Amino acid sequence: MFMARSKLYIEEHYPSPLKHTWNEFQKSHVSLTGLWLLCIFLVIVIFAPGLAPFDPNKQQVDILLLPPSWDSSGSIQYLFGTDSLGRDLLSRVIYGSRVTLGISILLVLISMLIGLTLGAFAGMGHGLRSSILNHFLDSIMVIPTLLIAIIIVAILGTGLWNCMLAITLALIPRFIHITRNMVRAECNKEYVTAARLDGAGRVRILFDSILPNMIENLVVQGTFALSAAILDISALGFLSLGASATTPELGSMLSDGMELAYVAPWSIALPGCAILLMLVAINLVGDGLRSSLRHRLQH
Repeated sequence: MFMARSKLYIEEHYPSPLKHTWNEFQKSHVSLTGLWLLCIFLVIVIFAPGLAPFDPNKQQVDILLLPPSWDSSGSIQYLFGTDSLGRDLLSRVIYGSRVTLGISILLVLISMLIGLTLGAFAGMGHGLRSSILNHFLDSIMVIPTLLIAIIIVAILGTGLWNCMLAITLALIPRFIHITRNMVRAECNKEYVTAARLDGAGRVRILFDSILPNMIENLVVQGTFALSAAILDISALGFLSLGASATTPELGSMLSDGMELAYVAPWSIALPGCAILLMLVAINLVGDGLRSSLRHRLQH
């Protein structure tokens, strides 16, 4: 027979920073609700062709402006009704959510990658060039990203690709500025000083010491940039500067439905609700992450 070994001491378990952040995050039911809602939209982005019951651009002249199914004149076959061209609104909202959210995620990732690269090396540098860059970014940050995007679209021309390029160029200064400030703050901490005394170069300190401690803050900033990108894409589409009329995009759907606001209010209410729910979900997740990071650092 084998006797159980007695433990002379109780080993304390310290969760990883990611696990600690998640433990703090899940304490907020509001943030979890936003996370579940965001996950639903991500499922829509990935599986939109399988979820949409009809082709979003298929026109049916015999069912123009059909009310939603909860209306007495509606049909259960067309759950959200149809628009002025007889296109199924549920399918268009699904594909519109895919275009708006999917493109926004892509643009934020590209902007974050470029901004992180430029901001990290700007933060590690010193002297006149770094100071000029800092003041230049401060002046750009005063201008709303939507206004910058409109100016760039006015120069390049309308269209979805130009809209995507404009929003990317408008978001990059935000990430450069944020990354530069975070790198500067981390450079003054003791673990970076210890790495320098150990003989580590700037590049090694940046990739091995500083960037791993910035990931969580960058994710938080990325969520707020994502909400800004969704608003910018929707606004440019609403102003007929972004996606074309044939492309199911939530902003352009709002623009198309404005002329029929009193006749078919569901044609603008449903895309508007989709944009609202996206923004609410992303902002709740962003606030939850920021609060979780603050509590983790305090402990």
